[in-house]
Amino acid sequence: MNNFSFRNPTRIHFGKGQIAKIKEEIPADARVLITYGGGSIKKNGVLEQVYAALENIIFFEFGGIEPNPHFETLMKAVELVKQEKITYLLAVGGGSVVDGTKFIAGAALYDGDPLEMVYTRAAKVKAALPLGCILTLPATGSEMNGNAVVTRWETKDKMGMFSELMRPAFSILDPETTYSLPARQVGNGVVDAMVHILEQYMTYPVNGKVQDYYAESLLKILMEDGPQALTDPVNYDVRANIMWAATQALNGTLNLGMPGDWSIHAIGHQITALYGLDHAQTLAIVLPAVWHYKKTQKKAKLLQYADHVLGIQEANDDQCATLAIEKTRAFFESMGVPTRFSAYGLDATAIPAIVEKLRQHGRLKLGEHGDITPDDVTQLLQLAL
Repeated sequence: MNNFSFRNPTRIHFGKGQIAKIKEEIPADARVLITYGGGSIKKNGVLEQVYAALENIIFFEFGGIEPNPHFETLMKAVELVKQEKITYLLAVGGGSVVDGTKFIAGAALYDGDPLEMVYTRAAKVKAALPLGCILTLPATGSEMNGNAVVTRWETKDKMGMFSELMRPAFSILDPETTYSLPARQVGNGVVDAMVHILEQYMTYPVNGKVQDYYAESLLKILMEDGPQALTDPVNYDVRANIMWAATQALNGTLNLGMPGDWSIHAIGHQITALYGLDHAQTLAIVLPAVWHYKKTQKKAKLLQYADHVLGIQEANDDQCATLAIEKTRAFFESMGVPTRFSAYGLDATAIPAIVEKLRQHGRLKLGEHGDITPDDVTQLLQLAL
C-alpha cells in the first residue's frame, strides 16, 4: 500500500427528516442562494421542506442547472450571487447541481476569468463561498468531496476540477427524497457509483486489503439493491443503502494508498460533451472496452473481482477474466443502461472527435500506468461499437 494523508471535513446528516438540519448549519444572518435543476424538487416536496428549514433566513433561488452543468448557465448564477451579495450556497439536487454549485462558489470569488477554473482544473482557486448540499440523486459522490465537472457548452468541452475549498461544509442525505426518481436515473446512479468504485479498484494489487475489501462490499450492495430499487422504488432500506454506498464510492476513502485508473471517466466525459449521452451511459460504454483492451494488465484484479464479488471460479484465468467483464456488462444492461455505441445511434464515425478532444485537453497518457494514448483510445473504442 502506498503512503497517504486523509481528511474529510464534510458533515453528513443522514436519514428521514434531516432536511430540517439546515437551520443548524447555515448562519441566521446568511444570504442564501438555493440552486437546483429542472424543478422536480418543487413536485416531490423537497423544496417545501427547504423553505420551512430556512424560515427567517434571507434566500434567493437559481434553477435550471443542466444534467451536465454548463459554464454559461453557471456564470448567470455567479452574476446573481454578486448582485444579491450572497454569502452561502445551498445545492438541492443530484451531482450535477452540486458540481455546478461548487463552481459557482469558486467563481464568485475568483480573481480573474472564471473560465480559467475549467481549464486549470480549479488549481488557481484561492477562495470560495461556503456551501451545503441536499442530495436527491445518489450517483456522483459530489456531496462529500471537492470534485466538480463542468461543461463549456460553446466549445463542447467537459472538464473535471478539484479544490478543497469547494468541498461542501455539510450534506443532507434523506433516502426518501429519491423515491420519485425515474427508472433511468436510478439505473444511471447505480452504474455511476459502481464505476467510481471500479476506477479505484480495477488496477493492480498493492496489498491494500482494507480498501479492496471495502470496495468489494460496496459493489455487492449496489449489485444487490440496485435492481430492487427499480422494482420496489419506495423501499427505504434499499434506497438508504444505495445512497450511502454512492457517497462512500467517492469520498476519498477507497483511493487511499491505491493506484487509480480514471481513463473511463476521461473518455466518457468527451462522449457526453460531444454527443449528449448521460454520464453513466458513457461509463457503461467505455468500461468493458477498457477492461477488454487492458485485460492482461488488469488480470490479477479481474480474477479477485470475479471471485470476491461475482462468485466466478473458472479454471482458466483468461476465461474467468473475460466472464467477469461480460457479467459486469450484463449488470449494467439489467439496470437499463446499454453498453454499446450502437444502442445510442452512434457508430465508428463518432470515435475520431472523441480522441481529438482528449488530445486538445492534453489527456495523452491515461490509465493507472499512464499507457493509454489517444491511439489506444481509438482502438479500444472499436470494442464498444
